[in-house]
Amino acid sequence: MIAGNLYNRLYLDFNLADKKDDWGFMNFENSYITSEFRTKYMGLVLDNTEIIQKVYTVTFPDIELLKEIFNRNETNILLFSHHAMGYSASNEGFPFYDIPLEYLSEMKERKISFYMLHSPLDNYGDYSTSVSFANALKLEIIEPFCQYDENIQAGVICNTSLKSVQEIQQLVEKTVGHQTKLYNYGKDEIQNGKIAIAAGGGNYPFVATEIAQKEINCYITGFTKPLPYFEPTLEFHNIAKSHAINVIGATHYSTEKFACMSMVNYFLRMGLQAEFLEGRFFLEDL
Repeated sequence: MIAGNLYNRLYLDFNLADKKDDWGFMNFENSYITSEFRTKYMGLVLDNTEIIQKVYTVTFPDIELLKEIFNRNETNILLFSHHAMGYSASNEGFPFYDIPLEYLSEMKERKISFYMLHSPLDNYGDYSTSVSFANALKLEIIEPFCQYDENIQAGVICNTSLKSVQEIQQLVEKTVGHQTKLYNYGKDEIQNGKIAIAAGGGNYPFVATEIAQKEINCYITGFTKPLPYFEPTLEFHNIAKSHAINVIGATHYSTEKFACMSMVNYFLRMGLQAEFLEGRFFLEDL
C-alpha cells in the first residue's frame, strides 16, 4: 500500500484535524522526526518508506519490541503505536523514555516508518482504548464519559450484572492476566449496576469528580499510584475517598493494549498484513 494513502486514511478516520496532544518533553534534537509531528504531536513520527507492506501495532515503542522487529529483517514496515515514547515504570522518576538515536537511525535504514495516535485513540470510538478494554471485559457500554478536552471523551460507563467490587476485580485480573490493586474507598456492592472505565493514566481529579456526579462507586483505570511529587494524583485519591469510589488499578499497559490489538483488524481490513506485538506491564503503576 502507498504509505501516503495509509497516513491520509488514518488522519481522516481518527479526525486528527480536531485533536490536540502534547509530547513536547520528547527529544527533538535530531533529523529523523517529521516536521508534522514536531508541531502536531500526533500522526507520522518517522517517514522512512514510500510503501507499507506490513504493520506492527504496539502500545509503547519499547526498545525490546524494536529489537524484535529488527531481528525479523523486514523492510517497508509501519510501526503503529499508541504512544510516542517507550515506557519503563519504576518507583521513582518519569516512566517515559525517548527512542535512542541509534534505533531511529536503524529504523530509517530498514525502511520502518512510525505512526502514533495517543489522544485520538483514547477518544471514544470503535478502536478506542476504553471501548476496547470494556469489550475485552465483555461489559455492556452505555455511554462515553471522561471529558478530556472539548473534542475528546476518553472513558466509558458500563452496565454489569456483577454485584461486588471484588467480582469486578477478579474479572479484570482474569482479563489482563495479572494482579491488580483495589483502593477500597466505598461499599463493596456495585451501585446501580454501573462501573466507569478510563484506560491508561486516568487518575486525575476531573475524572473522579465526573464519576461522583454520575453516582458510580466503582472505577477501573491503569495508573493508580498516588505520587507525592504530582499533586493531581493525590487530589484524585482524595476525591475518590470523599465520594466513596472504589478504584481498581490494572497498569497503564494492560488497560490500553486492547486498543492496539483491535487496530490489527483496522489494518487487515485495508488488505495489509498486521500483527500486535505484546509488551510489558509494570505493577509499579499501581
